[in-house]
Amino acid sequence: MSSISPFLVKRPNANNLHPISIRIIKDRKPSYIYLGQAIKMNQWDSKNCCVKSSHPDYLEINQLIIMKLSKINKRLLNAEIDDERMTSISIKEQVTSEDDNEFFTVAKIFLAQIKDRKQFHQHDIQEKRIEIFKNFLKRESFYVNELNVEILRKFESFLRNKRKIADRTIANYMITLRTICNLAKSKSLSNVQSYPFGKGKYQIKFPETKKIGLNMDEIKILESIENLTEAQQYALNVWLISFYFAGIRVGDLLMLKWKDFLDGRLHYRMGKNNKLVSLKIPEKALVILENLDKDENSMFVFKELEGVNINDKRLLKTRIKTATRNFNRRLEIIAAKAGIDKKISMHIARHSFGNISGDKIPIQLLQKLYRHSSVTTTILYQSNFIQKDTDDALDKVTNF
Repeated sequence: MSSISPFLVKRPNANNLHPISIRIIKDRKPSYIYLGQAIKMNQWDSKNCCVKSSHPDYLEINQLIIMKLSKINKRLLNAEIDDERMTSISIKEQVTSEDDNEFFTVAKIFLAQIKDRKQFHQHDIQEKRIEIFKNFLKRESFYVNELNVEILRKFESFLRNKRKIADRTIANYMITLRTICNLAKSKSLSNVQSYPFGKGKYQIKFPETKKIGLNMDEIKILESIENLTEAQQYALNVWLISFYFAGIRVGDLLMLKWKDFLDGRLHYRMGKNNKLVSLKIPEKALVILENLDKDENSMFVFKELEGVNINDKRLLKTRIKTATRNFNRRLEIIAAKAGIDKKISMHIARHSFGNISGDKIPIQLLQKLYRHSSVTTTILYQSNFIQKDTDDALDKVTNF
């Protein structure tokens, strides 16, 4: 006799949630398969052995339960047909080994790791890429060891020709697939021989990106432009503050608090690498800061995050993204009014600092300003803007 049934573990985990498990009983001996999902006790329907609709992901979790039950039942049926002697433990081992090597099962682990890091925007991007790959395969089940160079090349062609995706974004898709393969390999779920990436196999190609910043004359035009609306002037002030502080990223900029300015310096922690930064406050930045709206209840230098629970990382990312989009829309209008034919966005402030610093600042000092871990990173970044040597070399040949 054998039976299988899903149930909710009574003992909660460290997050005070109850794991969902499937009990396999064969010849009166039980074995358990945990689904990697945990919910509140009141979200479980004990009568129907499923997740209640009060859980936001109840459809997906219930589908996972059904799929797992189907696999276990299939193993039991095959064992009966083949008159194969199996125990509950051997059934569990077969089912879990198959699932662990399943590409989209590993992909769920990958997405869960991103979510645990509170990188919600990145999670949504990666989830979409994985879904597109799944639609390309037209298969519900696909094993990590099946991924080969031929499939990767066909997927690349599909992205380029069918979905009209740019080469740099295609590289990002391939990085996602490679990361999932690496995760499977780290858990010994795939063999080294079948790994499809690397020299002599599929190599991810990164096209050169064109970074164009504003020059000094264009910055001066922006500093003196008139006849802007209040909203446009505010967006320009945000952009200029970013530029004056060595191209501080917009996410870090909007997180700045008034208490971060002390003794004529700005002290903040970069969101990208968690490094501390201390910069002198330039005179031009000080003028803008002194004219910003501020009252005794103001916490943030810029108003976009006032009243936002910064511990809610998803809401925080959404608010920053919305603010950036609004800034960029206004900056486009400002560029048109200023007669500047280059694209202006919040990120262009960083490129503009790199463009103007060019050959003026030693690379080691730029590394400190950018807070890059390696000077190589700074050299690669600045190579987009340092053109004096090549210009001089060209003049030596052509000026005769």
